Amino acid sequence: MHFFCTLGATECHLLAVMSYDRYLAICRPLHYVTLMNDRTCFLLVLISWIIGLLLISILTSLLTQLSFCNQYKIDHFFCDFTPLVQLSCSDTWLIETTAFITSSIGILPTFMLTVISYIFIISTILKIPTVTGRQKAFSTCSSHLTVVSVFYGSLIFVYVLPTTDKVISIFYGIMTPMLNPLIYTLRNQEVIGALKRLVEKLLHRN
Repeated sequence: MHFFCTLGATECHLLAVMSYDRYLAICRPLHYVTLMNDRTCFLLVLISWIIGLLLISILTSLLTQLSFCNQYKIDHFFCDFTPLVQLSCSDTWLIETTAFITSSIGILPTFMLTVISYIFIISTILKIPTVTGRQKAFSTCSSHLTVVSVFYGSLIFVYVLPTTDKVISIFYGIMTPMLNPLIYTLRNQEVIGALKRLVEKLLHRN
């Protein structure tokens, strides 16, 4: 659970970093190489991992102090935080309050940074005079925007508005990682060609 949640918290920050990267690429293209250099990229990734690890380590340390009174069957398809805490026979007020604060710190600011970045990005795209230019600029961030929508939408429901809905958990726990490779390679012409050939084969079989 610790590693799973750490990876989730880190991804929130990495998605925010990627939105900032796209903001610089579209809104400040002439300064992009200077602002988003190798050192800056390394520091942003490192900070994302450190924050994710620290936030979840706080919860993990509190979780180890709970008593479970011989109840070990979790009503979920993996060891997630909320269903695990619900099994405890200890007073869970402290850890639930801490979880709300840490998840709000981990999810909401990064989500707001992403939203603000895209407000500037969309505003800049709309000012581009040519249709081709707008399409090219939008294609730069369309894959990232798709992943952000699926990931944050399900994550906020589960961790900021706690629920044990297993269907929602599937989206951020299984669907998003499975879709990531496909979504991020849709701009690759070879991948598009392969998908077209696959669809044609399926249609011919039917």
